[in-house]
Amino acid sequence: MAVSALHAAASGMQALDTKLNVVANNLANIDTVGFKRSRVNFEDLLYEIRREPGGLNGLEEETPHGILVGLGTQVSGTQLNFEPGTLDPTNRATDLAIRGDGFFQVTTIYNGQETIAYTRAGNFIRNAQGQLVLANSEGSRLEPPIQIPEDAIGDPFIGLDGQVAVRQQGSNELTIVGQIELARFVNPEGLLQIGKNLFVETDASGPPVTGNPQQDGLGETVQGHLEGSNVDPVRELVDLIFTQRAFELNSQSIQSADQSMQIVGNLRRF
Repeated sequence: MAVSALHAAASGMQALDTKLNVVANNLANIDTVGFKRSRVNFEDLLYEIRREPGGLNGLEEETPHGILVGLGTQVSGTQLNFEPGTLDPTNRATDLAIRGDGFFQVTTIYNGQETIAYTRAGNFIRNAQGQLVLANSEGSRLEPPIQIPEDAIGDPFIGLDGQVAVRQQGSNELTIVGQIELARFVNPEGLLQIGKNLFVETDASGPPVTGNPQQDGLGETVQGHLEGSNVDPVRELVDLIFTQRAFELNSQSIQSADQSMQIVGNLRRF
């Protein structure tokens, strides 16, 4: 029994260590634009039936009666939470937030190949070619590409429907230079995080459904705003304290089981 206790407590410490890492990552990204918190899901391990000495009325071979012993826990996976964060005004013309469902589409390098990634972060800037790119370490380009002309006067105008317009030199009229498209997924929780505020599709997420903002269930683009992280610091701190206490309890269980094994080992010498 002491061996099972050691195994169960050890598996608990290993699983709780993963949860500590996830909670710490959530707290570390409390100010990361468009960040979505994760949670850890646990599942119990196999159970085994241990016969009582002598069985029931001495009929051990004829009855399943015994003691059910659990063998611990393990992490079944981490789950993303796509609750929207608050929309914070920035007054920057190329800062965009999505009010409602959808993701911005950007190009990125993943597994050595250029691919389309998805993000709720809308902190875009203009690169040297005038294209809108994410202000991340990679400069991921918005897809489809939108290029601001060199002769554009002032900041671009971006509507709730995703149309991008500028006023060019020698003209008082706005000229449409691009259309922002959004993507949504049947199961966004199945997306894979790859860092840099980016996600890529998986079999679990299903293929993207793309379209213009305000159409086909997609949200609208809000200029001059950014979506903040959806991390609740109070909830995360409570979760952190609870996880630390559970980790300590499993550690104490291991110490108790180890002491019991030592006592049993000493008794067997006599």
